[in-house]
Amino acid sequence: MRITTIILLFFGLNQFLYAQEQNAAINIKFSNINQIEVLKKIESSTNYKFYFQEEWFDNTLLISGDYSNKTINEVLSKVLDKTDLNFFFDKNRIILTKNSIIYSKYPVKNAADSKNNKSPIFFQQYDSIKPGATVAPIALIGKEEQEEDSKIDFYTISGHITDMKDGKPLADVTVKAKNTTSSTITDAAGFYTLKLPTGISTIEVESLIYRNTSRKIMIYSNGTLDFSVAEKINQLDEVVVKGKTSQNIRTAITGVTTIEAEGMKNIPLVLGERDILKVALTIPGIKTAGEGSSGFSVRGGKEDQNLVLLDNATLYNPTHLFGFFSSVNPYTINKVDIYKGGIPSEFGGRLSSVFDINSKNGNTEKISGEGGIGPVTSNLTVSLPVVKDKASLLVGGRATYSDWILKQLDDENLKNSQASFYDLFAKYNHKINKNNTIEGTGYYSKDAYSITPDSLYKYSNRLISLKWKHNFSEKTNSEINLSNSEYKFNINYSPNNPGSFIFKYKIDETQFSAKFNTAFNAKHKFTYGLQSKLYKVNPGEMTPSGSSSLVIPTKIDSEKGLESAVFFSDKFQITEKLLLDIGARYSLYAALGPSNQKIYDENVPKTSATVIEEKNYTNNEVINTSGGFEPRIGLRYIIDPTFFIKAGFDKNFQYIHLLSNNSTQAPTDTWKLSDLNVKPESGLQYSLGVFKKLEDKDIELSLEGYYKTSKNILDYKVGAQILLNQDLETELLQGNGKAYGVEFLLKKTEGRLNGWIGYTYSRSFIQLDSKFNDEKVNNGDYFPTNFDKPHDLSIVMNYKFTHRYSFSSNFIYQTGRPVTYPIGKYYLNGAEFTLYSDRNKYRIPDYFRLDIGLNIEGNHKIKKLAHSFWNISIYNVLGRNNPYSIFFVTKDGQIKAYKTSIFAVPIPTITYNFKF
Repeated sequence: MRITTIILLFFGLNQFLYAQEQNAAINIKFSNINQIEVLKKIESSTNYKFYFQEEWFDNTLLISGDYSNKTINEVLSKVLDKTDLNFFFDKNRIILTKNSIIYSKYPVKNAADSKNNKSPIFFQQYDSIKPGATVAPIALIGKEEQEEDSKIDFYTISGHITDMKDGKPLADVTVKAKNTTSSTITDAAGFYTLKLPTGISTIEVESLIYRNTSRKIMIYSNGTLDFSVAEKINQLDEVVVKGKTSQNIRTAITGVTTIEAEGMKNIPLVLGERDILKVALTIPGIKTAGEGSSGFSVRGGKEDQNLVLLDNATLYNPTHLFGFFSSVNPYTINKVDIYKGGIPSEFGGRLSSVFDINSKNGNTEKISGEGGIGPVTSNLTVSLPVVKDKASLLVGGRATYSDWILKQLDDENLKNSQASFYDLFAKYNHKINKNNTIEGTGYYSKDAYSITPDSLYKYSNRLISLKWKHNFSEKTNSEINLSNSEYKFNINYSPNNPGSFIFKYKIDETQFSAKFNTAFNAKHKFTYGLQSKLYKVNPGEMTPSGSSSLVIPTKIDSEKGLESAVFFSDKFQITEKLLLDIGARYSLYAALGPSNQKIYDENVPKTSATVIEEKNYTNNEVINTSGGFEPRIGLRYIIDPTFFIKAGFDKNFQYIHLLSNNSTQAPTDTWKLSDLNVKPESGLQYSLGVFKKLEDKDIELSLEGYYKTSKNILDYKVGAQILLNQDLETELLQGNGKAYGVEFLLKKTEGRLNGWIGYTYSRSFIQLDSKFNDEKVNNGDYFPTNFDKPHDLSIVMNYKFTHRYSFSSNFIYQTGRPVTYPIGKYYLNGAEFTLYSDRNKYRIPDYFRLDIGLNIEGNHKIKKLAHSFWNISIYNVLGRNNPYSIFFVTKDGQIKAYKTSIFAVPIPTITYNFKF
């Protein structure tokens, strides 16, 4: 310290001797060069020599200037104006310093300086040092001004919190100033802002998942400070569904759940496969029709009312093998944000929910990876650094070899069947500089199955997503996305007779979006932007298969539509306890040509015989438009730090509809765009919730209620023909829907015993009414939907015996879904007909299942080739014969009911997982 002071005093004496030289005029001109090149240009034309570190400069920033008869002080002040750099003269040497000023004399401290703990940088460089301790130097924030120029007492510090391992941004991390009331929580981009007084402060970063860290800082002016934090050692022992208390407190949006991919080993799942969507089904408010169903219902909505995104690109079929497996490799997933209450204004196009799947970033430092080997599937994900600390490539693949299991079954049809799938994933991430990051994601999956020897079904997902993140300033950043998604399926029916055919279907979606975030001030944070997506649908095409086929080629006219929207939201921190999230979205949909649209007589039911006019539209000609205003409002009030309430209201429009003849979603379902005869769906949702945390017991409680209404929900006439129907609208019905429910969740996130208990009581109804009897169902009264399951209970528990051994269990109970039964028979004109009950009047038996699992960790040595663990699970340990569907057969003049089940016996599996 003494040596530093002598050097600085020496510099001060030389300042006086060379003052005249500093005031000498120079002439310099430069255009579109970086600041280092400017300094070299000054050196070449003067006697000055600069001393600095090149990493202090942003070489991508180009500047221009023309200075005539200016002093070196004036030129350097302009060149370094937008940086954190100061300069000091030592004879003909110019020394640049970052943040701080080298004083030629001791600055006189006034009362304000003492209050703010502000002093020259050479008087307080380090914390108090104890013998043997290791300390970090104080971080210097901003650019120090001369005492007479510094008139501001408070400045804004901002930055990003990232994962030390892979550089991913961390949301919901607490950032606060020690011994003050100033604190905040990072947003989805890991960004934070704090307002602090000038002088010395200590910034602390706290998280349940990552190690807490702190840094002492000297604040001179507005500036940035980024943190890179490391995971806690016990992260893999955390429960899958995170506490999200910070998420619930940070936002005013209701019904938000985040599922982390790490730790899914703690839940026993079918055939030993990790599955993040199966975990979602244990959350209150999310249900499926049963095993073997690829769709799911959220708060009473239909399967097509859920928007599933993978890195901002739409994933139309999120499952493999009829819903047994998620279609996304679990080792490539970082987390899933599920919005089932209030949906942020940046999302739209679906009525019930958004599943926002975010993939992992690759490791920019070293080669790493993880994988698993199971009885049915195996997968491997590898991360490769491309540019150290800047760019990485993550690639993953998964495949099944399930045919051997089918060969072991007794049923001859199943023994001769086949079922397989594979998926591929790749993601490139490149941090160009502190203000620009680009990402690119590619994904492809393919399924093939054949239940009978004469038919083969194939379906595939393909998507690509490009993202550019840009920071305009400390307060404003943007995210530009361009994506394309495709889903298609083929049916190859080849019974070696004249009826052989090939059927094809495809939907293609291209989307552009631009989102901006602005931290306007301490009370207002704005999110705004625009989106536009183009749909192209090939509804169906059938061609003959083989030269002996007599099938007549048939093709349904293609469909096209453009959906666009602008959105805005403001997180308004009214008081410390009251937060208002008010948003708005305006969407506009245009059905486009080429198309042939039929106009029907409104005074009679729609049939092919009631067409009064046909209109032809050329390519990209607007057929009709629809749209509207979609308000999104959320309110959060903190009663105390452990107890708060939230309320919400939102409205959504949906312009695309799923067509299915089945009671559950299947891979061969098709999508239909809104047009002249099919109206867009719309929905309203009101929600209210209370949240409580028992800190001494690490228990979180939540109770949420909701009420939903919807219009123009799509359904079908009895016996509707969906595929290859030129007059499809004559088979469709549209009506009103309503749903309500109460969701209870108890979570324990710490300790040897952890997990959650979720219970939902809910009802879901639809009304199909019309002035025509042919278009009425159940006399136009409300009746239960296919997903109306009043009682839904899930219990997920994990118990840690030691750091290496843990036991997990999963119990599910659900009310049986509605079904329509035959209740008699009648004769008409000598023919016998079956009489059916009102639609969905009865129910199949209730569903319940218990799964158990044992997790065995490898040893915890740090220096080893790979870390591993074994998972031993038994799915449906009680052997419950849960019915998947009920069907009826007339035999010997009697109608007999039969039920089908997927897994009627316990299914044991053992899986080996590794990570390197």
